[in-house]
Amino acid sequence: MKQYLLSVYHPDVTESAPPPGDIEQIMADVGAVNDELRAAGAWVFAGGLHPSSTATVLKLTDGEVLVTDGPFLEANEHIGGIWVIKAPDLDVALGWGRKAARACRIPVEVRPFQEETQG
Repeated sequence: MKQYLLSVYHPDVTESAPPPGDIEQIMADVGAVNDELRAAGAWVFAGGLHPSSTATVLKLTDGEVLVTDGPFLEANEHIGGIWVIKAPDLDVALGWGRKAARACRIPVEVRPFQEETQG
């Protein structure tokens, strides 16, 4: 089975965050999707991320690796969490992505991992 990355795109603007009362329901809904993924044998890994302001970027410049604080790009949204799942094809992965987007109530990107080459 192929593996897919489901990336949750979280807005950086706190005004677009759901009200505190909705957070508990969102977390319950995400937990239900996680349970369903596990029961279906599609679960590989999932996790939430701290805000993009906690990021550290390492960039190769003129042979030296420079370290900077903060996100690599200025953006209105960042990856706030991920799932790595197993699915037989893109249609099944998109079905899981739909469930994830409903649970999170924010955009979810579904992208296949590249196939490993046998060496």
